[in-house]
Amino acid sequence: MIRPTLKRSIICFAALAMPATAQDFSEGSEAREWGLYAEQKALFTATVTDPLCVLAGDCADNCGAGNRQVVLVREADDVMIFPLKNAQSAFNGAVADLAPFCGQTVDVDGLLIDDQEIGAMNVYMVQRIRPEGGDWQRANTWTDDWAAKNPDASGDGPWFRRDPRVRQQIEDEGYLGLGKEVDKAFIADWF
Repeated sequence: MIRPTLKRSIICFAALAMPATAQDFSEGSEAREWGLYAEQKALFTATVTDPLCVLAGDCADNCGAGNRQVVLVREADDVMIFPLKNAQSAFNGAVADLAPFCGQTVDVDGLLIDDQEIGAMNVYMVQRIRPEGGDWQRANTWTDDWAAKNPDASGDGPWFRRDPRVRQQIEDEGYLGLGKEVDKAFIADWF
């Protein structure tokens, strides 16, 4: 028979060993839901920073000036959040929207996916950004930023069909990334 004090100790230890319930950051969020698995509205304050600088000491001026991924270090719990998408429906990245705030504290509103079963930890889709003392702004500058960087890629159709980097990659590696010979066999077999 287990003594009552030992039994209480075992119960307390078991409770400590269980994973902590994630904080709820949904209060006040105006984020538009996408219907993605495990998405949650999330509004929080964070510092925009360069993850390579934080994790490896490889620091670039101004968080890489839009050429590096940026992260949000959440003020409430010092957790690193990975903003991989902005508010645009084309699942564009969030760097163009967040990089101008490098080193600054901002409020962000969007969708957070944090689910160990699917391997998504602290993945964020930022929809709005508010700098300290400023107004909310939509996180939707990626397409305009891309167009400004690629003035010769104008035309009809989605941006990725006109993007010089994408076109060069296809030229070098084929559509599947396995070479043009593999592409020929695949196209012949499937189309």
